Amino acid sequence: MIAQCSVDYIGRLRAHLPLATRLLLMKADGSVLVHSDGGSYKPLNWMSPPATVRTAEPEDAAAEQGVSEVWTVQSSKSDDRLVINIHELQHDSEHELGVDPGLVKDGVESDLQRLLAEQITTLGPGYTLVRREYMTAIGPVDILARDADGVTVAIELKRRGDIDGVEQLTRYLELLNRDPLMAPVRGVFAAQQIKPQAKVLAKDRGISCLTLDYDAMRGVDDSDSRLF
Repeated sequence: MIAQCSVDYIGRLRAHLPLATRLLLMKADGSVLVHSDGGSYKPLNWMSPPATVRTAEPEDAAAEQGVSEVWTVQSSKSDDRLVINIHELQHDSEHELGVDPGLVKDGVESDLQRLLAEQITTLGPGYTLVRREYMTAIGPVDILARDADGVTVAIELKRRGDIDGVEQLTRYLELLNRDPLMAPVRGVFAAQQIKPQAKVLAKDRGISCLTLDYDAMRGVDDSDSRLF
């Protein structure tokens, strides 16, 4: 949808987007994203799934200011909500995209996935592999495993780990933990390099981080023979 709108995020944090023309995406997984024409691929604000969308008529004061409809996007897991005040709806269309096959990894990422699956105890003693490319409704989890206590663990692999990778794993965990036969599911974010901001976000989300030595995993670099 393309609309003239203002947006307020109300919850643990508060944020306001003043009136402007924006792109509103409502996805089948329940997420709602607010985009501008700049800022690359990142939304200005969003609500992660699961969430519900409710539409209502504006109050008199808002209607006098030009608001024609109010959308309230309510998180199902917290009191956080996204309130979108629609002034003018310029475009509205709906498209069924179907199940996405997922991102095709480059050579190094696919090798990291294969090697970690073969060397699953790199995560810790007692770990066992469930499967690679575990498919979900929003894409495949790189590796699904179980730890020594039998707890399910979802692993997201990257060459260079940044905030977007943590967000991706967070979405997988939210979905997997809705399955009572699988929950609780915890996450591990694994990469050759992990940015400090990603580590901070991962810790806040309860996600463990693991830095992988690609050469050592391939047997090219013998870490036991190093002096430093």
